This record gives sequence, C-alpha cells and structure tokens, in this order.
Amino acid sequence: MRKIILALSLVSASLMASAQTYPNQPIKLIIPFAAGGPSDVLARGFAPKLGDNLGQPIIIENKPGAGANLAAEYVANAKPDGYTLFLMMVGTQAINETLYKKLNYNLVKDFAPISLVGSSSLMFVATPSAPFKTIPELIAYAKANPGKVNFGSSGTGTPLHLGGELFNTQAGTDILHVPYKGAAPALTDVLGGQIQTAIVGTPAALPYVKSGKLTALGVTSLKRSPNAPEIPAVSETIPKFEVELVYAIVAPAETPKAIVDKLNAQLISVLNNPEIKSQLNSRGFEVVTSTPNQLGEYIKSEVTKWGPIVKKSGASAE
Repeated sequence: MRKIILALSLVSASLMASAQTYPNQPIKLIIPFAAGGPSDVLARGFAPKLGDNLGQPIIIENKPGAGANLAAEYVANAKPDGYTLFLMMVGTQAINETLYKKLNYNLVKDFAPISLVGSSSLMFVATPSAPFKTIPELIAYAKANPGKVNFGSSGTGTPLHLGGELFNTQAGTDILHVPYKGAAPALTDVLGGQIQTAIVGTPAALPYVKSGKLTALGVTSLKRSPNAPEIPAVSETIPKFEVELVYAIVAPAETPKAIVDKLNAQLISVLNNPEIKSQLNSRGFEVVTSTPNQLGEYIKSEVTKWGPIVKKSGASAE
C-alpha cells in the first residue's frame, strides 16, 4: 500500500511540476472533422494567436471518422498533460452518448472542460441548378416529389442530420439523408451537383453563397445572421425552428487544474481580442466563453437534452 501511495504521490508531484512550466512544447488541437468544415475554420481562426500567447505553436490535427468518436477517443486516452486538446462540437458528442450503443469513452467523466469558444448557425444550401431557391419552394417541391430530394450532412446522428430530420417533421417533407464524413465532403458534392441540398455550418457555406456557387435557402438560427442578413431564417417559414452548433475546448480527464485554468484564461483573452472576434464574426461565428465548471454543466445538460430526441428520431449507429 505504501508503494502505491508513494507512486501516486510521485505522479502527482510530476504533474504539478509540469503545470508550472507549461507549455514547453507544441500543443496539438484535435479537430473531429475534415479540413474545411466549420470546426476547422473556427480553430484556424484563433489557434495561431493562442499559440502566440502561450509561447508554443498550436498544431491543428484533423481526425475525422466514426461520427467524431475517433477524435474523442483519441483525446480521452491521451496523456493528461495539456499537450493534447479537443475542439468538441458539444451537440455532436452529446448526441453520440445515446446514438451509439457502445462508446470507448464517457463524455462527462473522461474529459476536463476548459471553455466554450463559440457558436454558429447552420445553413440549408442548394446547388444552383436545383428547381427551388427558397425554403417555401423546397417544401413545395419535396411534397410534390416525395423521396426525390436529398440533403447531405456531416454524418449520421450529428446535429446537422437531426436538424434535417427536425425539418422533415415540422415541414411535413420526406427529404432523404445522405451522410458524409464531415461538412467539407458534403459541401464538395452539393457544389458539384451530386446532391441537391446540404445542411452545413454557416461559416463553411457563406463564402460559396457570396460567390454564387451555392444557393442559400435559409439559416437555422432563430433570427437572421448579422453576417448575412439577406438570407432568411428557416423560422420565417417554420415558426420556432432552431438548430445551432456550440463549440468547446476540453482536455483529457485528470489534466492538472493549473493547466486547465491557464488555458481557460488564455482562450478567453484570445477570443475576446477585438481583431480575432471580428474575424470569427465575419466567418459566421459568435464568440461564447465560460468557466470550466460552466462548460461541465452545459455538457451534462446537452446529454440530457439530446437523449430523448435521438430516441424519437430512430437514428442509431454502431
């Protein structure tokens, strides 16, 4: 027993010493989706400045697959030393707790919350050749042609997928879901006309809409986006329709509190930097920050919120 206690004490002392000199090497920020998607766009908007403030570069590493579980499991099993962080899409991970029968990690127990970082709406976009240009036209066409309209998303059971299913339920349509491994591949196929529509993050879609390569049908926030006020909200056709993406940074559980607190303080400082904030706003993100405890409580509430919705949708994944 004494040997165990001594070993634990040595580990604790080592972690405390590491926290005092943190960081002294590059930090990996794991993104659960492919490059070019909203998570990737958000990370690349603040990571360089965060690295400057911490004195070490932030290396962005995309690990798409398994509905974001590949990245989550990787971080959950990483050494809790602050050098492996996870940009979590909270809704996606909360949905996965019910969507998957078995996960090799626990969302609440296996991560150390650091801070919320931002939120963004989704956008319903269509290939310009589609026979509809607005949400009312989409609904009318889908009802007149049941089973002939499809929509792409970043994967089965994601907020983007369930947002589409919610749309079907409230609009009375039967638009078929086409899952992808991230928003970027879905965008590629709707740009190429392989699928007619897609639900993707507003930040990723907005440049293509502004260049005329995609048609914006509507945003999923309750009100129009201040970054694109000319695009209607879906709620203008379907009252109270709302789906938003919320992003947060977490580390492996047992990461020393001193490291968590330092990362929290630096993240909040960077995200509230006027230049960074303006840049993120222009890309369709709203900056949102929190304490580690507030993020922890929010994650728990999202697991509770999405569980019944996933069950009602009938969605499942192995």
